[in-house]
Amino acid sequence: MKVVIADDEPLARERLRGLLANLDGVEVVAEAGDGHDALHACAEHQPDLILLDIAMPGLDGLETAHHLAAFEPRPAVVFCTAYDAHALSAFEAEAIDYLVKPVRAERLAAALERVRTFAAGRQQGQARLDGQRRTHLCARLRGSLRLIPIEDVHYLQAEEKYVVVHHVHGEDLIEESLKSLEEEFGERFVRIHRNCLVARYEIVELRRCPDGHVQAILRHGTQPLEVSRRCVAGVRETLKHL
Repeated sequence: MKVVIADDEPLARERLRGLLANLDGVEVVAEAGDGHDALHACAEHQPDLILLDIAMPGLDGLETAHHLAAFEPRPAVVFCTAYDAHALSAFEAEAIDYLVKPVRAERLAAALERVRTFAAGRQQGQARLDGQRRTHLCARLRGSLRLIPIEDVHYLQAEEKYVVVHHVHGEDLIEESLKSLEEEFGERFVRIHRNCLVARYEIVELRRCPDGHVQAILRHGTQPLEVSRRCVAGVRETLKHL
């Protein structure tokens, strides 16, 4: 992992450099004392990560992060600051993590793990653009990312502008449309309602209620899911071939 350290305090840069030296697979490729130098360093070295101070003279860390958003490839941003009052602004700038000085070794190591997860999710996204089917979905978690194996997903349910992923370990939100997920993973999931896709292997049976509505009983579901009239025939056909 290539890292740029950007901080106007030489001692702070030295401390971060020392902590990174104890971590495997990490290379500090450049240091910068302000935002302008940080942008130039990122343009030259194309790092995977920039450790970025917020309170710097001239171009501060938040503005620097917004400029970095236009870089391709875009480095992951982890803010390192003496103040915790900027946390909300930091995550609005899509930072992966937010470390308060003095940075502890274990927190820095945890931040780098989040960056690796971020990088893996970006690779999955690129694979999707290249026409390859993804093996994971990517959910945002307070500035970090969680990768959810497709094989662990029980069903996907649209909820306003998000999709709720119900999986082996619980629930997570992703910012994707149900339609695009159906197009990509149609072989694995079947639509049972305009707002719901269910993993084919999860459907145990269809049950008709006294009021005429049809419900899908899931292998791992805590409650049945409604099947719309438009989707009943397709779901029945799916069950025949399981």
